[in-house]
Amino acid sequence: MTSASVARAEPRWGPGAAGALNDRYSGRALDALADTLTDPAFGATALVSSFGADSAVLLHLAARVRRDTPILFVETGWLFAETLRYAEDLSRHFGLTDVRWLHPDQTTLDTKDLRRLRWSYDPDGCCDIRKVDPLDRALTGFDLWISGRKSHQNRARAQLSLFEPQGTRLKLNPLHDWSSEQLRQYAANHKLPPHPLVAEGYPSIGCSPCTSRVQPGEDPRAGRWRGWDKSECGIHVPSEPGNDPVF
Repeated sequence: MTSASVARAEPRWGPGAAGALNDRYSGRALDALADTLTDPAFGATALVSSFGADSAVLLHLAARVRRDTPILFVETGWLFAETLRYAEDLSRHFGLTDVRWLHPDQTTLDTKDLRRLRWSYDPDGCCDIRKVDPLDRALTGFDLWISGRKSHQNRARAQLSLFEPQGTRLKLNPLHDWSSEQLRQYAANHKLPPHPLVAEGYPSIGCSPCTSRVQPGEDPRAGRWRGWDKSECGIHVPSEPGNDPVF
């Protein structure tokens, strides 16, 4: 084994890396986005997109820097047909050349969700096998990934920072402090194609069984997993022993 391969096996980011980068890029989120996509010092970088309600803004920003940015899109098997068409249309519109459609492992589905009903009684377990596991596999080999989360989306995301650690990787949230109005204005200024379900009352769009319309005054993500004590699919929450989904 060469010294280079030994070095590559070591985690790229130490425990204080996120804090140091937050200081370096304070007030310069778009510079952070451009640098993570172009500077080899950041290592291999991917952008994770749901092709949801606000996804066009981040994808447009990334495409202006690198159209060959690896885009990881998890097709859970339960997405709206409108989302699948939107993913294809938006990818073409922005000229994205490396959009990777990820899928759940079929053997796992046959074992743990043969009747496709796990969402109805174990949404955490459903998210784990249909979204978390496929993304975890796809992130192998990447040092940093870019997320489109915003702090205004719900209370759980209110304290988002620009960079944050997640396991041995770093995560960049370049839109963490953008307001709903800033997103709307950017999309209008650049004539970005909207997700067709937004006009039907869906400001946050996930899998069809677990996404409902949002009422006036509710959090934008209030329609996700309505009736469950759940606000995240799991890809943004590190696994902890004893906190595994029920199977």
